[in-house]
Amino acid sequence: MSHAGHIVSPIVAPREAPRRDSGWLVRLRAIYFPTPLQSLVTLLLGTALLLLLPRFLDWALVGAVWSPADPAACATPDAGACWAVVAEKHRVMFFGAFPYEQHWRAAMASLLIILAFCVSAMPRFWSIHLAWLWTGTLAVALWLMLGGWGLTQLSTSDWGGLPLTLILSAGTVSLGLPLALLLALGRNSEMKAFRLVCIGTIELFRGLPLLAVLFMASLILPLFLGEGVTVDKFVRALVGMVLFFGAYAAEIVRGGLQALSKGQYEGARSLGLSYWPMMIKVILPQALRIVVPALVNDIIRAFKNTSFVAVIGLFDFLGATKASLEDPLWIRYALEAYLFIVLVYFAFCWAMSRYALWIERRIDTDRRTPP
Repeated sequence: MSHAGHIVSPIVAPREAPRRDSGWLVRLRAIYFPTPLQSLVTLLLGTALLLLLPRFLDWALVGAVWSPADPAACATPDAGACWAVVAEKHRVMFFGAFPYEQHWRAAMASLLIILAFCVSAMPRFWSIHLAWLWTGTLAVALWLMLGGWGLTQLSTSDWGGLPLTLILSAGTVSLGLPLALLLALGRNSEMKAFRLVCIGTIELFRGLPLLAVLFMASLILPLFLGEGVTVDKFVRALVGMVLFFGAYAAEIVRGGLQALSKGQYEGARSLGLSYWPMMIKVILPQALRIVVPALVNDIIRAFKNTSFVAVIGLFDFLGATKASLEDPLWIRYALEAYLFIVLVYFAFCWAMSRYALWIERRIDTDRRTPP
């Protein structure tokens, strides 16, 4: 409508605000039934779950035999899972050949290493002091495992089970990370001979499977030692795992170094910093911050790789479980024993995986530009 040269819009009647879809049914539909194909997959998986879950629960919980430690109770026709095998063999599974009356020492050593891992995971403690924490923790753990100074002396051939897994993985990570930093810096070094040595080390151990590395450390390394000189089997396995971990982690660290802009190096040099202060105070903290999720992933891999030491006669948690099932009375219930150690491994790896996700969110938050 036009009036006195102006255009007057007609008055629009007020309308109700659009209805806001909310509630658990709406969220359920958005997550599991957003498209016909996803709805079909949801229905198929839901049907399979409804068919299999009751049978699994009946086998694993309702009809399961928890005790007593008598294999005959598991052999009845209506018996389900025989978890009594875990109750009967848990000492051997967790501590291997460690003397029965000294199990408290292995348990204390395992607890100390787990606590050190928890402290190391907190960003407030990320400093050079972690090196002292791990030095002290591993020293006390070795004292508990080896004995002396008031404790009965034992050899590494008595080690086994979960303590061996934790000590091997902790030693691999605490020694392998400094090696990885050195190899990564050496690969980018301007000193040609040092760079070639670092490249050769990385490519050699990345090009071999871990089993071959362990065989080399166990069989070939003693050939280079003098006559009558022997190295403990555990030390040889640790050397092989440290080199293997260091080669892979070095490439992860090198990726972090390459992700930094040239300006970071130029800025550090403009402050008058020489090579090592520049790397320690400016470059490496930023590079490691970028690759923390990838490093955590490699640490998870190192934790699981300890199972390979069984090929040279060391029995970690998995190897000790396998050895405990050589008892002819319980060997038929190996499935339940292996399911139990799967749960233990899953608990450790799931905790580290959730920690990696938390670190990723924390890094994204720190990088986000404030409004």
